[in-house]
Amino acid sequence: MKNLFITKSLSQLEKQADSKNNKLKRHLGPVNLTLLGVGCVIGAGIFVLTGTAAQMHAGPAVALSFVISAFGCLLAGLCYAEFASMIPVSGSAYTYGYATMGEFIAWIIGWDLILEYLFGSATVAVGWSGYVTSFLHDFGVDLPASISQSPFAFDHTGWHTTGAIVNFPAVFVVLLMTSLLVIGIKESAKFNNIIVLIKVVVILLFIGFGIGHINVENWTPFVPQNTGVWGQYGWSGVLTGAGVVFFAYVGFDAVSTLSQETINPKRDMPIAILGSLLICTILYIGVSLTLTGIVSYKDLNVPAPIALAIDTAGTSLMWLRPIIKIGAIAGLSSVVLVLLLGQSRVFFAMASDGLLWKSFAKIHSKYKTPHITTLLTGGFAAFFAGLFPIGLLGELVSIGTLLAFVIVCIGIVIMRKTEPDAPRLFKTPWVPFVPILGALVCFAQMASLPGDTWMRLFLWMGIGFVIYFFYGRKHSHARKRKKEGKH
Repeated sequence: MKNLFITKSLSQLEKQADSKNNKLKRHLGPVNLTLLGVGCVIGAGIFVLTGTAAQMHAGPAVALSFVISAFGCLLAGLCYAEFASMIPVSGSAYTYGYATMGEFIAWIIGWDLILEYLFGSATVAVGWSGYVTSFLHDFGVDLPASISQSPFAFDHTGWHTTGAIVNFPAVFVVLLMTSLLVIGIKESAKFNNIIVLIKVVVILLFIGFGIGHINVENWTPFVPQNTGVWGQYGWSGVLTGAGVVFFAYVGFDAVSTLSQETINPKRDMPIAILGSLLICTILYIGVSLTLTGIVSYKDLNVPAPIALAIDTAGTSLMWLRPIIKIGAIAGLSSVVLVLLLGQSRVFFAMASDGLLWKSFAKIHSKYKTPHITTLLTGGFAAFFAGLFPIGLLGELVSIGTLLAFVIVCIGIVIMRKTEPDAPRLFKTPWVPFVPILGALVCFAQMASLPGDTWMRLFLWMGIGFVIYFFYGRKHSHARKRKKEGKH
């Protein structure tokens, strides 16, 4: 039992990140990292899930849901920043868990991150499909519903079939971004930088011109009365909404998976993690207030809610309609890109430690990218994006993200005890108050998510435990080093 919690020392992690052992190219600086974070955060949360969370859970108070989520993210982000300044290795929370709580906990986090990024990229791809379909419709091109919608739907009444065959646009964008990631991280970052600029400008245009079309009556009541069911409006709905839209903030988590491709990770990681969080929180609050002010929250459970708001505003904002949709399409593309990027790097880190098949740690001879894990990730993400609805996928991502954040927050408290003298270029303030509060806020949002979402998490974890005990535990490099008496 004790061997389940074998840890990797900071010296081992430093050695792993050393230029002689690092197979990945270091191309990224603080600007690229921050933009990758913004590129991942500003996506389905702002263009799609804002409407879903408002209509199903929080009403106009979805703006408060974003504030609650941002607070939990800030607390977790401070903990991520300290870890990132100490441990310049790919793998994000998985690597941090390995250093503090041992291999079994690290496995749980790593498997959880796979859930987060895999279903995250699929969720965003479904949102991308909604905006592309709407954009083409504006030019008289109507994609058949049979190839542009999910075959399955899920709502308060349960599962339904829609009659569709596959959501082809969602599959297409996943495969396109996967191809770009195989070609290289430098090229992917350049692509992302251009797109981030486009979508931030588009969001500012929506807020700036949309303010004049806000109908204050749409904000009344700001917190709709609860229906008698937990999570359906009222303050429980605000909290459930926070858990649902938490998916929107996974960007800075994705940033921390890129340490081995960062020029100066100990300095640049904290800047990018906290900088991307600050920028995106301000934009989220602005968009959610504008959106629910223009359109009644009751009408917002659609694949393209911002496009609906433009339509509702009337002819004076029609010029903005194609710009918004282009921005959303471009923006969601970059989110798919970064989530697939994060997923493949977590796979790479786990395979490098022997916990997954060693072929996952192979690097392409020409492009210097983990091409096998990238292609595998893209294939699975395309499968889920083609078949399942956005609401179901988004809830799975949120619970996975929140679990990772809880464990990272706890890890900081442990690391301060086990490695009190280790150099830290960034230190989480007010330890243990900040990490404990961060863990509690994140867990509260997990607890507010629907029971079905918890069941799917347990099912996913059950599959992970089978892989760990039948493969990972036997092939663990840390376990082998311990048997050989190496440190």
